[in-house]
Amino acid sequence: MVKAKKSAFLATVAGASLVAAHGYVNGIVVNGVYYRNYNPSVDWYRGNNQETLIGWRAENTDNGFVEPNKFNTADIICHRQAVNAKGYATVKAGDKINIKWDPIWPESHVGPVIDYLADCNGDCSTVSKNSLRFFKIDGAGYDKAKGKWAADVLRENGNSWMVQIPADLKPGHYVLRHEIIALHGAANPNGAQAYPQCINIKVEGSGSNSPSGVAGTSLYTANDPGILFNPWVSNIDYPVPGPALIPGAVSSIQQSTSAATRTASATPYAGGAVPTTTQGGSQPTTTALPTTTLVTTTAVPITTAPPAGPTQSKWGQCGGSGYTGPTLCAPGSNCQVINPWYHQCV
Repeated sequence: MVKAKKSAFLATVAGASLVAAHGYVNGIVVNGVYYRNYNPSVDWYRGNNQETLIGWRAENTDNGFVEPNKFNTADIICHRQAVNAKGYATVKAGDKINIKWDPIWPESHVGPVIDYLADCNGDCSTVSKNSLRFFKIDGAGYDKAKGKWAADVLRENGNSWMVQIPADLKPGHYVLRHEIIALHGAANPNGAQAYPQCINIKVEGSGSNSPSGVAGTSLYTANDPGILFNPWVSNIDYPVPGPALIPGAVSSIQQSTSAATRTASATPYAGGAVPTTTQGGSQPTTTALPTTTLVTTTAVPITTAPPAGPTQSKWGQCGGSGYTGPTLCAPGSNCQVINPWYHQCV
């Protein structure tokens, strides 16, 4: 195992600039309700003709990352060239939010999963991202007892992460900043990859806790021990980067996934459409998930010969010096030579 990890490390150091992971949050589930998030491969190109969404719009059309050399710029706050979301999801203090990623997070891209909140002190659709002050509500790194990274747990949890809003949090409008930091190339300077995702939420409740925070540009530096870090050593002792957890917070709650029973549109801020009103106050318009009826059709089949032997999943290793695993890639991907030590299904 250690030899395999070291082989992967050598590969990523040499090829990190050639192959980027792909990932974004496609939506969240709160109490069985699914809210669609910003999709960078579609929504960025709509310009001013944007659907009202909960997620901040950013120029990560390649599903790419923010490199450590940009950690002191506004790009690290909510991703590259991020623009405020125009809507929000309503949650209660103490609620759990299931954050859904797409596509499946690559197994090689080990690292921590971290969540922050920042009080907008009003309308999150107009707040300056540079004025937001983020406090950490969870931050999971490497679990020595289980031998797993938080990113492994996320992938195994249906490619999702469960975070809980503090039960005593003061009501108001907040930006939830959720992030994976991939460390596969982090032994080299500027080798870590940050994937920040920002979502607007309205927190309801009777709490009074208003934690202090730090600017997004002050969360990390390129040389922090949890940013410039070799994850392929045999005895991992990983310090999760960023400020300390707020009092009462834990590195991670028990992970589980939430099934959506209905969908909801984001509630627009003032000046947008008026949301549907139901007993108990203003709520976003919701739609029950439709019943699917199977319709059978007959078509001329296209015959494709299956791979002859074991296959490697997309983004997995498929070759290289000393490698003894599958060399055939799953349909839809091909084995690409990154360097002599590492070939990858892309």
